[in-house]
Amino acid sequence: MASRPNVLFVITDQHRADHVGFMFNDTVRTPNLDALAARGTVFENAWVANPVCMPNRSSIMTGRMPSVHGVIFNDRSLEWGAATHVRQFREAGWRTGLFGKSHLQHGMSRNAVVPTPLTPVVDPGAPHGWDELEHEERYLETLPEWPDDFYGFGQVELAIDHGAKVSGHHLRWALDKGARYEDLVVPYSPESPAKRRSDRWWQVYEPPYGPEFHSTSFVVDRTINFIEGSAGDNEPWYAWASFPDPHHPMTPPGEWYDKYNPADMELPRSLTDPLTHAPDYLRHFQQLSPTEQRGWVSPCGATDHELVREAMAANYGTIEFIDDGVGKIMAAIEAAGQTDNTIVVFTADHGDMMGEHGLMLKGFMPFRGTQQVPMLIVDPRPESVTGAPGRTSSLSSSIDLAPTLMDICDVPVHDGIQGKSLGPVLSDPGASVRDHVLIEDDLRQFFASRAHLPHRIRTVVTDNDLKYTRFSSGESMLFDLASDPLEMDEIQQSRPDSLAQANERLVDAMMAATDDARGAPLVAS
Repeated sequence: MASRPNVLFVITDQHRADHVGFMFNDTVRTPNLDALAARGTVFENAWVANPVCMPNRSSIMTGRMPSVHGVIFNDRSLEWGAATHVRQFREAGWRTGLFGKSHLQHGMSRNAVVPTPLTPVVDPGAPHGWDELEHEERYLETLPEWPDDFYGFGQVELAIDHGAKVSGHHLRWALDKGARYEDLVVPYSPESPAKRRSDRWWQVYEPPYGPEFHSTSFVVDRTINFIEGSAGDNEPWYAWASFPDPHHPMTPPGEWYDKYNPADMELPRSLTDPLTHAPDYLRHFQQLSPTEQRGWVSPCGATDHELVREAMAANYGTIEFIDDGVGKIMAAIEAAGQTDNTIVVFTADHGDMMGEHGLMLKGFMPFRGTQQVPMLIVDPRPESVTGAPGRTSSLSSSIDLAPTLMDICDVPVHDGIQGKSLGPVLSDPGASVRDHVLIEDDLRQFFASRAHLPHRIRTVVTDNDLKYTRFSSGESMLFDLASDPLEMDEIQQSRPDSLAQANERLVDAMMAATDDARGAPLVAS
């Protein structure tokens, strides 16, 4: 039997597909990620299952759509007993560890939780407090007790928050290294301490501490510690290195704050799109200045073009810092003599509008800025299915990563997998395992009504480059990505045949996404 490969899964947060060098961005510097891309397969046409943190992270973990695993928004935790691909790896003998952001539980998004007064649809069947492991207050004075298994991870060290707000294991780690408590435990507000801050938007600033205490350094340090310990024990390992950046607030620390000049940032070509073809709420978002957001995380508009440049520069600084950290992790793997037996995945949980279509951030903005992500897979083993390094334009989804890893590592799959193994594409970049990708976006109906938002959005991207979005309000948008990659020219009226085809593909995709597994009887062992 061939030796079992290690797996390094690197995931960033709110990271656009085109904000890496290997996706043809010639401004941001990502030499270490680009080196990985040169060794593996780049998926140029990779899309999320949902363009929000918790739903898509849960889909990556389970290989299932949000409407099936149940995490449809950042207001509920993934069920404690959910089958995940990481559990499959652990049960097959891998040592598993998560370092950085989890967000499989709603600890940092409790402001989005609106409890129902009704009896829950299902009893979670878990002990009290099972969904409170990511609550930041548990880490303010000491580290809490931790379960032996966290969705399949045997070792967990969390960085719970974003920007320069520090909590979780990250807080205790930074304090042990000499950081000051008052610089770390801060609010998400203009009152948070900073060495320098944008005059245009409080969410662009330099933290009051140095790079050595930032979440990126924490993720790198703890991931390397786990890899070195596992290598020393001669065990196959699966490390989930989860960077909270480049999600806003955009706070590159120290030298990384000055890496990019806002004046050098090129504004997106769709910045002034009037969105005449879009639902009213998106045009409302366009008019909402980031300085007038309802909350620090809420969607807004690119009303100040110089602010967009500042945000892009800070975003690039955080990304280059992450890339530097990825280089350190890869150097540690090389030092352990495990480069040739370590599969590497790099992706993001979702993207960011960053000024496209006059919009900023994320949230019910069904455009490729939030829906498309960077994705690459490196499998360097001589006996692997992977062909020569290359690039593919074949469709792929976040839900494909779980079945792909189980496939190429010969790990048994769990029931209910809806993703497709990308193994055939790794062997031949011209191959395809999909004719469509389905993207879901949901809110509870009563919450959506209160916020004047659609409570359901469904998007289908087809293998003939149609991208069709249907809103629960009955409105819809159709684009031909081959001729209109910027999604500026809506074609429903001019191409009725394409509209009929897209409607049919969406219905087929939604039918295919229906769950057959939950509650299925088990075979007696």
